[in-house]
Amino acid sequence: MTQTTTDRPAGRASGAVVPVLAFAGIVVAVMQTLLVPVIKDLPQLLDTAPSNATWVLTSTLLSGAVATPIMGRLGDLYGKRRMLILSLAVMVVGALVSALTSDLLLMITGRTLQGFAMGAIPLGIGLMRDMLPREKLGSAMALMSSSIGVGGGLALPAAALVAQHSDWHTLYYGAAGLGLLAIALTLLVVPESPMRAEGTFDLPGAIGLSAGLVLFLLPITKGSDWGWASGTTLGLFAASAVVLVLWGVMELRVKAPLVDLRTTARPAVLFTNLASIMVGVSFYVVSLVLPQLLQLPKSTGYGLGQSMVVAGLLVAPLGLTMMFTAPVYARLSAKYGPKVTLILGLLIIAIGYGAGLGLMSAAWQSLVISVLLGAGIGLAYSSLPALIVGAVPASETGAANGLNTLMRSIGTSVSSAVIGMVLANTANNVGGVEIPTMHGFRVSFLIATGAVAVGLLLALFLPGRRPSNKPQLRASSEEDAALERAEQVLRGFRGRVLGADGSPVARAKVTLIDRRGRQAGATLSAEDGSYALTVPDRGSYVVAARATGHGPLASSATHAGDERPVDLDLSLPGETVPA
Repeated sequence: MTQTTTDRPAGRASGAVVPVLAFAGIVVAVMQTLLVPVIKDLPQLLDTAPSNATWVLTSTLLSGAVATPIMGRLGDLYGKRRMLILSLAVMVVGALVSALTSDLLLMITGRTLQGFAMGAIPLGIGLMRDMLPREKLGSAMALMSSSIGVGGGLALPAAALVAQHSDWHTLYYGAAGLGLLAIALTLLVVPESPMRAEGTFDLPGAIGLSAGLVLFLLPITKGSDWGWASGTTLGLFAASAVVLVLWGVMELRVKAPLVDLRTTARPAVLFTNLASIMVGVSFYVVSLVLPQLLQLPKSTGYGLGQSMVVAGLLVAPLGLTMMFTAPVYARLSAKYGPKVTLILGLLIIAIGYGAGLGLMSAAWQSLVISVLLGAGIGLAYSSLPALIVGAVPASETGAANGLNTLMRSIGTSVSSAVIGMVLANTANNVGGVEIPTMHGFRVSFLIATGAVAVGLLLALFLPGRRPSNKPQLRASSEEDAALERAEQVLRGFRGRVLGADGSPVARAKVTLIDRRGRQAGATLSAEDGSYALTVPDRGSYVVAARATGHGPLASSATHAGDERPVDLDLSLPGETVPA
């Protein structure tokens, strides 16, 4: 059973928390596109075969997929800030390992360590939920969620500039420096979240999920090299299905699972995660197609003949637009809800790819596509954490957002494999070199449009905003938000925990139990013995208290939609206190 506790009352977060966490997310996302400018040169740089060189990219993808749900759960249990710093520290070590070697195995090791930093995205979202007032949470989570695209988009021109004018190992030194800066800022500015989930870490669940993900993602990323119908590819897909099914059965029987599959099966969570896969597919298509189109020589008849740096600059507005979309999303979501903003974002993405089919003949047209797709993907990405956070308990925020980030990573992995296969199968062989064709680029855009259509269909199944007799909270109104938080405290039970001598008992565990014997909430009493518990619905509850050196007390209480004071005297174990 998952329980929520607090180490201390949540402190007031400074105004710098959001930009610092967003910066950490951008730094992590940079790892995903850091090597794009030198992908074609990796076999020569590492003195290895092209099929071996692809492991430098695959290793980061696999470790990132494994790390996101695991680090999210560890953050829920032991502190999200602590795990965020650990993620960034592992990334810095990995960057330094890669910076100091040209050996293939050591390079893969370094890149694997860098991938573990992907857990920072859901951890940052969880920290924001725990610390920020409601009126600031929407735009903050939107910016953190979009940092995946922002970092990827901004890294392209920067990495291209470095790779064109310096040794390629400089890319890793720069990444390590950014990671150290993110750690320092986090230590200085970001407080630890007071929220905790009780229980132990589900190590067998972590091993099972990691094995299933690796078995699933490995043939997706290497299928083109091995052959999609080869025994290795099909065997790994079959093995992944078996492992993930067994893992799911085991998780349903564990008291404190790594991933709460019952929560994941809720429509709001399930359809959000499925839609996230489609958004991930659509995001990666433009990142694969536009840089190649821009850099192909004009002699091909359709290439735009731009340098590596110029191509990166023309695609960079994709990430910048995603960043500037966050405040727009906050206002739209506050008025219409995250489901509507997700649908709107998917519609804009569809328009962008549809228009892109006819906008591939000039460099400035690539800029238009980047801006349009950036706006749509920004709205879609911004909506995802809000939908997840609104559907899961606070104690499961890290793990739930970790799983959602994993779904996006699966989408980008599938996109990379499918688009890579399409471009390879439609390429022309010119002088022994495979040149992508305009037909391949257009088919890729059509695939992205199809993925968006599926995402739209899934989004329509999301539960809508529940009707309320209260005025809707405005994202810009701190007064309304304060009133809303005050109302939430009153919709439940409050009181004091007292000892045998009538003095207040601090840090007593106060638990709310519903009529079915399930935990409905938990907290720790403050220094003056006071506590406050919200309730999910009206009805009968038991308010139980326990503290070191005192006897336990279970008190019945009825909630009728108003404030109910219940004082808990630990000198009277077992007695019933009328509400």
